[in-house]
Amino acid sequence: QFGHLCTLMSDMHHRRSGYPFGSVVDFACDGGGYPIFSLSPLAMHTRNLQADPRCTLVVQMAGWSGLSNARVTIFGDVYPLPREMQEEARKVFKHKHTTGESENWIEGNTRYYRMHTISDMYFVGGFGTVQWVDINEYKAAKPDPIVINMPQVTLQLLNETFSTDLKELLSSSEASCDDAAIISIDKRGIDVRVRFGHDYSVERISFDEDIHTRERAVAVLTEITSSKANFESHNRSAWKTDSSTLSAAYLNHVSKKRYQ
Repeated sequence: QFGHLCTLMSDMHHRRSGYPFGSVVDFACDGGGYPIFSLSPLAMHTRNLQADPRCTLVVQMAGWSGLSNARVTIFGDVYPLPREMQEEARKVFKHKHTTGESENWIEGNTRYYRMHTISDMYFVGGFGTVQWVDINEYKAAKPDPIVINMPQVTLQLLNETFSTDLKELLSSSEASCDDAAIISIDKRGIDVRVRFGHDYSVERISFDEDIHTRERAVAVLTEITSSKANFESHNRSAWKTDSSTLSAAYLNHVSKKRYQ
C-alpha cells in the first residue's frame, strides 16, 4: 500500500543539492504495471521530481518486517500526468486505497504523477536472495484476479472469518499460538503471520486449486480449517525468525500489483 520514494534533492529549496531524499508515499499501479502517485505540490519529493524526474520506489511485502523482508526497488522517471488523465488516475487510486465503493476518498491538494519509464528493477528476497528483474518479463506478467479485486476487503474478511480457527490449529500441546493474521493472498495460497510470545514466523497455507474470487477463497479455507489433519496437509510451514526479523521466502506480487 505504501512505498519509499527516493528522489534527488534539488537546489531550489535546500542546500543539500544532489543528496538522495527518501520519503514514504502511497501509490497504485495502472494496467501496465506503472506506479502512479498522488503528490502534494508542497512536498519536498514533488519539488525534487519537478527538477529531476529520476527516482526509485522501494516496495515491501505487507505484513513483513526486518532485513529478511522481501522487497523490490523500481528505477524510473516520474512526471505529472496531463489534466485529462487526472480523473482516471484518481479512479485507480481509489480502487486500491478504499475498502468499498461507498467510502469517501479524500484527496486534498494533490496532483497525480506516473512513473512513465521503468528502467530497471532489483529484487531482494531476504538474506542471500537477490536478482535483477527482466523489465520485459515484468511488463508481460499478469496479476492474479484475487490480488487486484479490493485486496484490503479480502484480507479483512478472511481474518474476521478464520483468525480464531488458525490460532487453534497452529497451537500445540507445547505452545499456544498468541496471534495469527493473514497478511497476503494469491491464487495459490495465503501467508499467515504467526506469533508465539515474542517469536514470529510466517506460515504458507497452500490451495489445491487456483483461487480467483473472494467467495471461493472463503469456501476453500473453510474446508482446509475444518480439521487439524486437513490443515496440516496444506501447511507449507514457516520460515521462522526471532522478533527482529520476519523471513520471506518469496515475493509473489509486491513487485507488480495492477489496479484497473
